[in-house]
Amino acid sequence: MKTLRFVIRGKVQGVGYRHFAVGVATRLGLDGWVRNRMDGTVELLAHGDPAALDELLAACRRGPPAGWVDGIDISEDPERPPRGFRQEATV
Repeated sequence: MKTLRFVIRGKVQGVGYRHFAVGVATRLGLDGWVRNRMDGTVELLAHGDPAALDELLAACRRGPPAGWVDGIDISEDPERPPRGFRQEATV
């Protein structure tokens, strides 16, 4: 089990990206959260099985149909989010 933080760049706000990410992460059984950032990116923290995290990353690279992804910065994170996957307020 590990925790990864993604910062997703592109047209990722106003296109249902957070809703999309919650659905994928929940289906994969991951814990964590996703939120918009004031700089126009989306930030996501996910904890779980490395194979499930790889699937989440692949889905995040595609994103929802209304948007596009220019890139994702990925880092390991020591934070252990609470159980479940949710959408959080913009920071």
